[in-house]
Amino acid sequence: MGQSRVESVMRLATGALLALTACFSGEPRQAAEAQADDAERVVYTVNYPLQYFAQRIAGDLVRVEFPAPADVDPAFWTPDAEVVSEYQAADLILLNGAGYAKWLSRFTLPESRLVNTSAAFQDRHIRMDEAVTHTHGPAGAHSHEGTAFTTWLDPGLAVRHAEAIRDAFSGSWPDDRAAFEEGFEALRDDLMALDEELAAAVGDRGARPILASHPVYQYLARRYDLNLQSVQWEPEEPPTATMWRDLRRLVGDHPARWMLWEGAPLEETAAELRQLGVEPAVFDQCGNAPDGGDYLSVMRENAESLARVYGE
Repeated sequence: MGQSRVESVMRLATGALLALTACFSGEPRQAAEAQADDAERVVYTVNYPLQYFAQRIAGDLVRVEFPAPADVDPAFWTPDAEVVSEYQAADLILLNGAGYAKWLSRFTLPESRLVNTSAAFQDRHIRMDEAVTHTHGPAGAHSHEGTAFTTWLDPGLAVRHAEAIRDAFSGSWPDDRAAFEEGFEALRDDLMALDEELAAAVGDRGARPILASHPVYQYLARRYDLNLQSVQWEPEEPPTATMWRDLRRLVGDHPARWMLWEGAPLEETAAELRQLGVEPAVFDQCGNAPDGGDYLSVMRENAESLARVYGE
């Protein structure tokens, strides 16, 4: 074999050895780490307000999922096994706390990824004195008891939820802490402006008696000092004769001229209410995603409803 041929073979062997060495060096590990860093971040929530807050805070940095069907109350919805497995695979699972989402006690979720976004203000939770079980919609029978859970109807508490989400995101993905803080601050400003709108709608007239068709407005009533009494009526179901009798008795003791509803009541229900001198007004608690707009636009419409209720 000539000298030049030997040199060529040596160069090929040396190149192969260098390539083999690279395979066992840190380069593939670094590539794998970069790929892990670029993997999609997925967060699941138990209601729509948390999804809205989380997406406002994270922007495009995190995919935030809320998989409940549009026709259910998420507080009493139970996901199927496939959806539960999606929750279990998420990077973080945002909980509302205050006893919300009863299904959580029936399934095992990874503790290290659960974030109770109201844990820091448990002392602000409202206990409900009475438990009433009733049936409506796909969720079937359910009971409003224990702790009131529509905490997001108080914009100040909504900010507390958002703070917990920001902190959870920053702890999980610290490289994007500044972006999460920026998203949180913009959301906080909007929520505080909403608080001012709601307060202005009520003004100093909160002592006027009003009714609610469902016991979901406790945090709203406390925040704005509303003189509110609740019944157990559903927008899509006609009240029974017994329910009408009980309402007449209630209005005799609590002479309200307005009733807040989560959705527009049946026309015949609204007509009979008006015969009693009670006008229906929609105040959507927005536990599920709205048909149009978003959490903030729905709450601004709610503020307009309150302005009509208290503007007479």
